[in-house]
Amino acid sequence: MPLEIRRTLLWQQKTFLEGWKKVDAPTRVLAAMMIIKNPWFGRGHVDNLRPEIKEYGPVIGEMLTEMLLDATGDQLEGCGKASVVGMGGEIEHAQAMTHTLHFGNQFREAIGAKSYLAFSNTRGSANCAITIPLMDKHDGGRRSHYQTIQTSVADAPADDEIIIALGASVGGHPNHRIGDRYEDLRDMGRDIDNPAGI
Repeated sequence: MPLEIRRTLLWQQKTFLEGWKKVDAPTRVLAAMMIIKNPWFGRGHVDNLRPEIKEYGPVIGEMLTEMLLDATGDQLEGCGKASVVGMGGEIEHAQAMTHTLHFGNQFREAIGAKSYLAFSNTRGSANCAITIPLMDKHDGGRRSHYQTIQTSVADAPADDEIIIALGASVGGHPNHRIGDRYEDLRDMGRDIDNPAGI
């Protein structure tokens, strides 16, 4: 079955004031989203999801990546991903579209990311929350870039649809002041390479 795209959307937020204080350099968070027909809808339990993953993943990843880069240029610092499957699908269908290098590497390679992509996957009805966690594209311990995008699409996902999203930030979260995880590790006398001390 060929990829059936109903709509793409680009969501943006710019913050000038946070916590009763002006933000020195206003920060931006963005989400590029795509609503597609769920290729496994109505087929019962499908044992092998990989044919559709390999066919759809690169196309979706490339399109969403281009949307974000068109909006941010080379300023993108934080990144993440999410998917929401409609109530007629399985959580595994949502995960299938995002937990594959066929999808994620389109984004990671385009922005030169060293970190993995923080993620969320869920099932819901139209207008349910879409939550996209973000972190620094190079450094997973840099807390200034831990942010969460929360949005929704009024008429999606339908029962037979999946929403796939990539999130990005320009700058960290506004007025960051909690330090990085490396400071905690030093305070606790822990090894950066073995933070749990196991």
